[in-house]
Amino acid sequence: MNDVNHRSGARAATVNARVAPAGALDVLSRDEIARLHDATDKGLHALLRSCALAVLTSGSIQDSARAMYEQYPDFDIQVLQQDRGVMLDLVSAPAQAFVDGKIIRGANELLYAVVRDIVYESVKLESGEFNLEDSSGITHAVFDILRNARVLHARFDPNLAVCWGGHSISREEYDYTKEVGYQLGLRGMDICTGCGPGAMKGPMKGATIAHAKQRHYENRYIGLTEPSIIAAESPNPIVNSLVILPDIEKRLEAFVRIGHGFIVFPGGVGTCEEILYLLGILLNPANANVPFPLVFTGPESAAPYFQQIDRFLRLVLGADAAKRYRIVVDDPVEVAHAIQQGIETVRDHRVEEHDAFFFNWEISIDLRFQQPFRPTHEAMAALDLRRGRPAHELAADMRRAFSGIVAGNVKEEGMGLVEKNGPYEIHGDPEYMHALDTLLRSFVAQHRMKLPGSKYVPCYRIVSAEGQGK
Repeated sequence: MNDVNHRSGARAATVNARVAPAGALDVLSRDEIARLHDATDKGLHALLRSCALAVLTSGSIQDSARAMYEQYPDFDIQVLQQDRGVMLDLVSAPAQAFVDGKIIRGANELLYAVVRDIVYESVKLESGEFNLEDSSGITHAVFDILRNARVLHARFDPNLAVCWGGHSISREEYDYTKEVGYQLGLRGMDICTGCGPGAMKGPMKGATIAHAKQRHYENRYIGLTEPSIIAAESPNPIVNSLVILPDIEKRLEAFVRIGHGFIVFPGGVGTCEEILYLLGILLNPANANVPFPLVFTGPESAAPYFQQIDRFLRLVLGADAAKRYRIVVDDPVEVAHAIQQGIETVRDHRVEEHDAFFFNWEISIDLRFQQPFRPTHEAMAALDLRRGRPAHELAADMRRAFSGIVAGNVKEEGMGLVEKNGPYEIHGDPEYMHALDTLLRSFVAQHRMKLPGSKYVPCYRIVSAEGQGK
């Protein structure tokens, strides 16, 4: 049911509406609804409002939560428990989510996914049911969140291709991601991404056409995000299974646990964070025999980009890291073949090890990759980026460095800290810092830090072990 009134003016057009869920949603208790109403620091209302606004602006091209809030400053959402179930009362909601007075079904489903995840996670994670100081406890929490979101399906053979890449990419790179998605879809593979625009949308769009041609009707376009990212990168409209994890670390673990093959397209610091997270896990000696197909790919114009990424990874993590990925340039069919063959190997291995197809229990993820990292200036300056450390341990801290830059670029808390205290300082081995500075400067020059047209002001300062700033 939609009870709609339109408002428009100098700002973006808005709608007042009362919306019933399009999909299934369990009833909420009075205590859960009170939490969502609570606008205090301990309440969930501010979180609900920001995530709901993000999904209602699905498809918008932006990389700043502030820009979204400025466009819809009066937006509000309230959860109503009625005899017939949960209803959402929307005030000054983006009109783009409505057609002829009715909310678009996809927007409705994403909206209720927001309510589902925020309520469930606040109740379960605060209940003490999971030991979040223990690696196994965190993994079980991730499993529980994914199961509650109904993205774990025991009856599916392995077919989930995870696609990573930047939200700010060129048209040529975007078209290439669509072609890769198309080739994956022709071979019956479903897509999982970070759910935003750019390289997160392209593979889903390409797979949609391929799935239609192959009459592949049980298609899954899974988007995994977290609150501070979704506010800056609204979900693309193709996502049909949205999951909001509590933080970036649980989001990254969710990718690793449910994905069967991984593809990395060109991107910026967020993509580098994902690469370092994954390679850090794969370089753990405990995972030496775990098959994990990983392909870096882009159009011919992206070849220098991947050469630079490859040089950086070999320098920092060593030659063993390069053995865990393959670079394929300008060949979507070969990418699809590589992922298809890799997934067949994964399937055979899971059968042999009696591991689930829908959740990779076998792979070992060290606690340092799971514990949330809050990028304060003190924490960023204290990162241990020196030579002589085991590669998987160094990868954990290097991942945190990129995570902090992501926060300073697009996350509200990180942006606020940088505005207050100046750029983050990143210290480390001189050769590492020179390579990091070169890589980051190339991202700025290629407009991979911000969408084209937005002036980028660095939120970081590279400092070598000798103390020379860059």
